[in-house]
Amino acid sequence: MVNNNSFEKKSKVWNKPFLLKPAGKDYLWGGTRLRDDFAKEIEMTPLAETWECSTHPDGLSVVGSGKYQGRTLAELLKRHPEYLGHAEGNGELPFLIKFIDAEKDLSVQVHPDDEYAARNENGQPGKTEFWYVLDADENAELIYGFRTEISQETLKKSIREGTIEKYLQRIPIHRDDLFYIQAGTVHAIGAGALIAEIQENSNLTYRLYDYDRVDRNGKKREIHLEKALDVANLKASGEPVQPLRVLRYRKGCASEILCRCKYFEIHRMLINTERYRQMANYQTDGISFRVLLCVAGCGCIFFGEEEACNYFKGDCIFVPANSVPMKIHGKAQFLEVRG
Repeated sequence: MVNNNSFEKKSKVWNKPFLLKPAGKDYLWGGTRLRDDFAKEIEMTPLAETWECSTHPDGLSVVGSGKYQGRTLAELLKRHPEYLGHAEGNGELPFLIKFIDAEKDLSVQVHPDDEYAARNENGQPGKTEFWYVLDADENAELIYGFRTEISQETLKKSIREGTIEKYLQRIPIHRDDLFYIQAGTVHAIGAGALIAEIQENSNLTYRLYDYDRVDRNGKKREIHLEKALDVANLKASGEPVQPLRVLRYRKGCASEILCRCKYFEIHRMLINTERYRQMANYQTDGISFRVLLCVAGCGCIFFGEEEACNYFKGDCIFVPANSVPMKIHGKAQFLEVRG
């Protein structure tokens, strides 16, 4: 007599996790911390951003371990859409994960929402984003909306005269702070911030103001005033409040939810295993994939038949849907991103 449960267990295909290698960006406001702190082997100076998990054509991540090593993540997901679970698409992820080193101030900018982007940017998604502050200088700040409501006419005049900064709301930032930046919010990361960013899978940015800076060719960067005015929320913004966070403990791991929205869900995982039998169990189901971004520490993930993957601070690990059972060992912190 055939045991159907036994047959299913034997025939089930478990998908294995793999490391990702990022694409780099040399925007003029970047520094060297992504090389110094995270050992990013990208020959760019400055190195402003690394796109750790990306299927966006402006910066494709590459598989860094396993049998598909060297392929782009987009290429792999087109070949194996089952890795995305029920979120199957044409090799595209719903989100993009970055490290950002702001040695200097970023431009004052705004992003469109999905509706505006679909209508005006060839069907692209908009850009809502989430920031987790990894480190911040003593006086580091970010810009978050306006101190008081402002009219389009006043905003245009302030940009023309270089006085926009007096209308902007500045927020001090500290390590471990969280910020949800909804599309339409005028914002900027200030100098001295090291950020992990999770955002919609989009590269649409409308600059309002760039401090009259010039690039390496001596040219000012483009300002997208009309589009920015189309999408910017010009009402007074409430000061963002840090949410109440609750750690939940299980064997070898503590976790807390940082953000949940329609685009992504983000948890922080604290791994601390001292002995082999205390390792944290981890596995995805057939519904969705997950991405683990190591923001501190190091260790090893054991899976399959005596297979292992070492990880270090700065590494990004893609865990496909329906993954092989894993055990995570080490002392580390991860941002776990779910679609």
